[in-house]
Amino acid sequence: MVKVVVIAGPTATGKSKLALDLERYFPLEIISADSMQVYRHMDIGTAKPTPEEMSLVKHHLVSIKDPDEPWSVEEFNERASHAVEEICGRGKVPFIVGGTGLYIRALLSDYPLGDASPDPDFRRAMRKFAEKQGNQALHALLKDKDPESWKTLHPNDLKRVIRALEYHRATGQPISARRVKNPASPYDPLKLAIRWNRQDLGVRIDNRVEDQFREGFVEEVARLFSLGYDASAASMQGLGYKEIGYYLDGLLTLEETKALIKRNTRRLAKRQFTWFSREEGIIWLEASQDRNWEDIVREASELIRSHLAGSGEV
Repeated sequence: MVKVVVIAGPTATGKSKLALDLERYFPLEIISADSMQVYRHMDIGTAKPTPEEMSLVKHHLVSIKDPDEPWSVEEFNERASHAVEEICGRGKVPFIVGGTGLYIRALLSDYPLGDASPDPDFRRAMRKFAEKQGNQALHALLKDKDPESWKTLHPNDLKRVIRALEYHRATGQPISARRVKNPASPYDPLKLAIRWNRQDLGVRIDNRVEDQFREGFVEEVARLFSLGYDASAASMQGLGYKEIGYYLDGLLTLEETKALIKRNTRRLAKRQFTWFSREEGIIWLEASQDRNWEDIVREASELIRSHLAGSGEV
């Protein structure tokens, strides 16, 4: 089996930093399991690795799509599997890093994904329903069909709400029930995640949002609009981009926009924590403002070294 390392967990916990810091210990390449980092021109709002970081460690599935191009868990699974093969062929360790839990589950579980192909007509109908009846009404349709998705998905996460409804329509099953259907997965994963207490994570989220605005987040969104991308592109509904769109349309003040992004990021982190808490086999690395970051890096490196022992990769 192919040994891989997963660094998962909620947003703003330090997943990417940990992976980059582990480059000192292991010959690694990073596969991004982030549903937004695939898009070009969307760098600041997605906390994409910098050019310097990407020159230090090779990254896969970053900046490979235009903002109006489709991207799905099916395509992620195919491309990520190919990337794992390439990385192993170079004698390096695949590190799968990101907070999109469904992507990680799809790759590691090796379950078939072709049982619910995209249905553009259904998606358009659901978007029109949301426009007329509201996001809450669309989200409520999940309650009986897929209770787990109804609990974990935010009503404003239209892309995933519609995908869950689409999957149920095609298969008669909840998308949240897609578990391991082929136990012969080719991967032997070590799954790590970083856990901060709520207060510390809230501070990290606030600081990240303020940094993003200082780095030019508003200008990034304005440039996307100038390139012809608008709210009709699914990527522009991503966290931060939608809210700044409201600001650029004069619907919010700058401070209201920041506050809304901070609030929505906290909600995202809570949903991600709920998701990963239900995943089997995750080892949580405890982080706090009082714990030295290098202690976390060393703890992770020891766990990874033990996992790779005997594989010939270290």
